[in-house]
This record gives sequence, C-alpha cells and structure tokens, in this order.
Amino acid sequence: MKCPFCGAAETTVADTRINDDGDIVRRRRRCLSCDKRFSTYERAEIRLPQVVKKNGSRVDFDRDKLAASLWLALRKRPVTVEGVDAALARIEEKLLVLGEREIPSEKIGEMVMRELKKLDKVAYVRFASVYRNFEDVDEFSDLVREVSRPGQRRGR
Repeated sequence: MKCPFCGAAETTVADTRINDDGDIVRRRRRCLSCDKRFSTYERAEIRLPQVVKKNGSRVDFDRDKLAASLWLALRKRPVTVEGVDAALARIEEKLLVLGEREIPSEKIGEMVMRELKKLDKVAYVRFASVYRNFEDVDEFSDLVREVSRPGQRRGR
C-alpha cells in the first residue's frame, strides 16, 4: 500500500480489525520511510448488474431511484420505512443471486410489483397501472379484481 504522506511503496500492517458486522476490515499501517501511520479499509466489492432500458440504453443500477419509485407508489400509505428497506434489500439480493451482468428494466419492474403486492395492495395497483401502461379501464378493473379478496369490506 502506498503511503499517503510520502508516497513510498513500502508499508507494514500494524493492526487488523474486523467491524461488528464482519463486512469491513480496518488495517492500521505504518510507512517504512516516513514512519507515519494511516488506516485503510477493505470491503467486498459487490457489482449489481447494469439495467437495460426499453430503448436499449444501459445505466448503472441505482438503489435511490428504485427507492424513490417505491415511495412514490406508497405515498400516503401505512407502510414502515423498515418494510420498504427490506423490500429493497430483497430486490438487490435477487439481482445479485442472478449473477447477470445486465438485466432488463422490465425484470426489475416485475420484482418491484411482487414486493409492492406484499407490502400494500393499493401501492401495487398504483405502480402496476403506470408500469403496465393500461390502455383502458377493463385492464385496470382486472388488476383490482386480482388483488381484491372475497369478503373484503368496502369503503373503510
């Protein structure tokens, strides 16, 4: 590791510690030339796939953009931040498990719809109505019937 103070290439590791979660290693290093100490941090590099949009362009996966889409659908709905964070984590985990370098945006949209369906049916219908770009009321009605349970009270 190159010394940030003098630029020398020769350093030694004085101490190594793993954080409480076990996902980051902190190393205290000492430069053999200038004798100054500094810390370095190591963590696993996790590469999520590139997203292939409908027009064929490719963009990096953006967790914040995904979260914004979920929150837009969930606007004014009784869903906790923890619930949304867990849904985001499940989507990211599925993307990692796939091991693909690229993934169509439609596939991510389907994952979002599955998670919203578990979190909140109204948010699911909101997202699906925009995502699937319904052309007529019948498509919308079919979706509402799909998520409605028999015997559910109306007009709460």
